[in-house]
Amino acid sequence: MTGAADSTSAELNVERVEPTDGKRLRRVVGASVVGTALEWYDFFIYGFAVTLVFNELFFVTGDPATGVIVGFATFGVGFAVRPLGGFVFGHLGDRIGRRATLVLTTIVMGVSTGLIGLLPTYDSIGIAAPILLTVLRMCQGLGAGAEFGGASTLLAEHAPPHRRGFFTSFAQTGVQIGLLSGTAVFLMVETLPRETVLAWAWRVPFLFSFVLIAVALYVRLRVDESPVFQRMVKQRTTVKLPVFEALRRYPRNFLIGIGAHICDTAIVYIYSTYSLAYITKSLALPRWVALTGVVAFTVVVIVLQPVYGALSDRIGRRPLNLFSVVFTAAFAFPFFLLLDTREPVLIWLALVVATAFGFAPMIAVQPVFYAELFGARVRYTGFAASREIGAALAGFSPLVAAALVAQAGGKGWPVALWMIGTAAVSFVAFLLSKEGKNVDIGAADSTEVAPR
Repeated sequence: MTGAADSTSAELNVERVEPTDGKRLRRVVGASVVGTALEWYDFFIYGFAVTLVFNELFFVTGDPATGVIVGFATFGVGFAVRPLGGFVFGHLGDRIGRRATLVLTTIVMGVSTGLIGLLPTYDSIGIAAPILLTVLRMCQGLGAGAEFGGASTLLAEHAPPHRRGFFTSFAQTGVQIGLLSGTAVFLMVETLPRETVLAWAWRVPFLFSFVLIAVALYVRLRVDESPVFQRMVKQRTTVKLPVFEALRRYPRNFLIGIGAHICDTAIVYIYSTYSLAYITKSLALPRWVALTGVVAFTVVVIVLQPVYGALSDRIGRRPLNLFSVVFTAAFAFPFFLLLDTREPVLIWLALVVATAFGFAPMIAVQPVFYAELFGARVRYTGFAASREIGAALAGFSPLVAAALVAQAGGKGWPVALWMIGTAAVSFVAFLLSKEGKNVDIGAADSTEVAPR
């Protein structure tokens, strides 16, 4: 068995050399950025809508704060189903191919998001409105559960070994562009009169998803399938049940993958989603202050992704991961102290510092970190499933934050404690992980090291 794996690894390594440079590699990177940006635009705009309009249109209660909490509960439902999406689409990715599966996730995500823009509100159909909204949010979660793992796997299997961290970081750049796009769209919507926003303008960001589907499909259908997967098909080394194979061969790495995604999932939605509610509701500041802060947060992430990705190729994934969670924990209380000043410049500074030194390095390294945890035959499944279980466990972070602040009379310090707790979980996962920058990505077994 070992000999066969070694042989497979050697042949795969030879096969994958050709597309590491030139036009095809640039096309893969471009498709990854565009595809993940468009899909995560879909996923993120729901969070903005929960804070800005859904509490008045779908989750109608006597108390606006309660409406936000209920809305964040449905926001978290999208995370609850993401592991299912990871298992289902991960299985397909390891059986029928990375590219074909990404096309399916694009359709699922795009159609479900567009349909949200067509939903009647609570005033029109009563309780059926929030129920239908929640169902579509679950469909979004299914698509999101496999999107990032598939895009990152495709990039990792195309990238040159010595620059794998740099190239895979662009998958995360696409996610942040999606966040920035969603923020910018809602920032423009918020410039309209409130009556116009509630009447029809809130629908525009969701309906625009129908257009984005066509763009995403165009770029993804022009990308070559992973050379690693093509070689596995030729050699007939794909496995029938990659889920069970991933759990059987990589139980430790699977658990590490779950724990590694706890912190960044929790804090990104505190920074990008819950901070909107905290700044506008608890601090009673204008919406533009919060949305501008999220824009600054996102721009910093986009700029730093390739920088940290390239740095991980030099010093390794593990040191950057450990540094990022330690900084996140250390900055949790200062973050809320800066927000509580109610000074826009200090609020923006809090988001930028938290991003530049805590969040950005962690997520820049994430695509390559997960790709190197699992062997080629189960990479998509192991990556997507373990990561999305972590997302499900921490995806209710905005709901937890809203409930904690409500119990604390509007104070943010309990959320800082929550952030420290999630950082501690991921710290343990990264501490137990092994450095993977020299792993042979084409090998059937992720423990095989590429020859120097």
